This record gives sequence, C-alpha cells and structure tokens, in this order.
Amino acid sequence: MGRGRIEIKRIENPTNRQVTYSKRRNGIIKKAQELTVLCDAKVSLIMISTTGKFHEYTSPSTTTKQIYDQYQKTLDIDLWSTHYERMQEHLRKLKEVNNKLRREISQRLGEDLNDLNLNELRDLEQKSAASTAVIRERKYHVLKTQTETCRKKVRNLEERYGNLFLDWEGKCEDLQYGLVENDGEYDSAVAFANRVPNSYAFGLQPSHPNLHHGGGVYGSHDLRLA
Repeated sequence: MGRGRIEIKRIENPTNRQVTYSKRRNGIIKKAQELTVLCDAKVSLIMISTTGKFHEYTSPSTTTKQIYDQYQKTLDIDLWSTHYERMQEHLRKLKEVNNKLRREISQRLGEDLNDLNLNELRDLEQKSAASTAVIRERKYHVLKTQTETCRKKVRNLEERYGNLFLDWEGKCEDLQYGLVENDGEYDSAVAFANRVPNSYAFGLQPSHPNLHHGGGVYGSHDLRLA
C-alpha cells in the first residue's frame, strides 16, 4: 500500500510545520546539488524559515551575486534600483527629522521664531516652562545633596576636634599634677594649663631627687620651660 498524497496547504501546527520545513529543506538542497553536478548548472538557493533562520546553497565556484547579476543582464532588469530607491526615501525622512530637531533646538534658544504663529508660540512657551521646571527641580536636588554632604563633613570635623580637645585637656592635667610640688608653684602650673604664651620658671627645691645628675645639683634658676 503506497503513501497517500498530502494536500498542499499551510500546516497550522507550528511544530509539524517546522519539522516538515527541515525535512523538505534538506531534500531540495540535495536536488540542487544533484542538478549542479549532473547538468553543470549554476544554482543559487535561498531559504528563510518562519522563525527567521537563513539557509542557502550556491553552486561551487560561483556566488549568489554573480547569479543575480547574470539574471538582471539576461532579463534586462535592475533588481537593486527598487532597493536603492527605498534607501533614498529612508535617508530623506531621516534628514527631515534631523532638520526638525535642529529647528526645535534653535527655537528653545529663542531663535528662528519669525515663522511661528500664536498657537505654535504658546506651545513652545509651555514646553520651555516644563523643561525649566524639570531643570529647577534637578538643581534643588543637587543643592540639597551637596548641603547634606557638607553638613556631614562639618559634624565629622567637630567630633574630631572635640576628641582632640578632650585628649589635650587630659594631657594638660597630667602635666599640671606632675609638676606642682607645693603651693608656691601653683600659679605657674595654672598659667601653663591656660596656654599663656610666656616662659615659665618652676622653682624646685635643690633637694628634689630628679635634679641630681652625675653628683651635681641644679638650682631653681637652672631649670626653665620655654
């Protein structure tokens, strides 16, 4: 029992349609190869599936463009003229869009306004006002961000200054209590703690153990702090 004939119409099921395309594609490429070998024919075969996949076969030692050129010469037609005209039309539209954008930019700058009517001027005014509002909002946002950043830096500097000041006060207190030995030296130590920019002489007793050096004794007039 032979195979029944398949009705030639579009296959609705996409999976079956793709499978049929793959099988028949290989078959038609095989036929094109056989035709090239048996008949020494120049064959150019181009196939594009519904999924956009591209397949082609071209006879050895030739190119698709050569076959197209020979086709145009044989039939005395120009396959590229239509494509060239479409490209020219697309280029013309791009130039129009470019000129329109240039004109709008110059009008936003207050130029090229002589040809605008009242409605066009009002529309331009509204667009300019909307753009100004957006720019102003962005400016305020940038100013706010910069202000907050400066405030954070100031707070950090204040904290560092406070820590350094407390550390300095602690060192001054240690120095004050280390140098004051009796009530007669209190005034000089207080002056030193209060950062009086003068030279202070601390009167120390000659019998102080820290003043003995190599058997010698330093007097109160020999020890001065600049």
